[in-house]
Amino acid sequence: MTEEIKEQLIEWAGKYNDPFYFQMDPISFPREFMNRGASLQDVEIAAVFAAHFAWGRRCMIVRDCERLFEHMEWKPYSYVLSGDYRDDSTSIHRTVKWSDTAAICKRLKDFYSSEESLEGMSAARMRSDIFGQKEDPKAANKKINMMRRWMVRDDGKVDLGLWKKSDRRDLIIPLDVHVYDEAIALGLTKRHQKDIGTAIEITDAFRTIFPDDPCLGDFALFGYGVSKDA
Repeated sequence: MTEEIKEQLIEWAGKYNDPFYFQMDPISFPREFMNRGASLQDVEIAAVFAAHFAWGRRCMIVRDCERLFEHMEWKPYSYVLSGDYRDDSTSIHRTVKWSDTAAICKRLKDFYSSEESLEGMSAARMRSDIFGQKEDPKAANKKINMMRRWMVRDDGKVDLGLWKKSDRRDLIIPLDVHVYDEAIALGLTKRHQKDIGTAIEITDAFRTIFPDDPCLGDFALFGYGVSKDA
């Protein structure tokens, strides 16, 4: 990484770690519950579904999150505990069906019957026990790492910082197609696989810039994407 790229990434991270750029973003939903003084469980469930829907155009993600939370009457924890879910094959977001959201709700209900918070779950366990996906040790787990970034980073700007037992130094960059493409263009990785190894390599590149907060680099990649597309 050249000194010029390093300085540019620092500039972008500082600029785009700002709520202004995330008003129409899936993180706005768990933040809304937090701002309302809702329970930690409400915020966690909102984060689970907002992260689950976070693929495609942001306007569509926000629209479909609103549909889901309106159906839950903006009480996701009560909805999950009720056991009474919409469960049919109609799409709620792209290929995600209402039956898929019902299955996640059932797994969340089982989890919260004995636990108070999702914070202590490993990415592998969250993948299988909450999102209902097959075990895959190579998976980048983008939605889980994004949710963890939201819940752990605590600088009081975009992210929520509600998980106090976790260390932001342990977070991994959420690796989606755009982040991967931008990281390749900037020389942060040369790996061809969009897997956890690549996510860790990109995160490690940011550790050389932000050793105490490597996922601050996620905002730099967002900034690079915005600047490139401007």
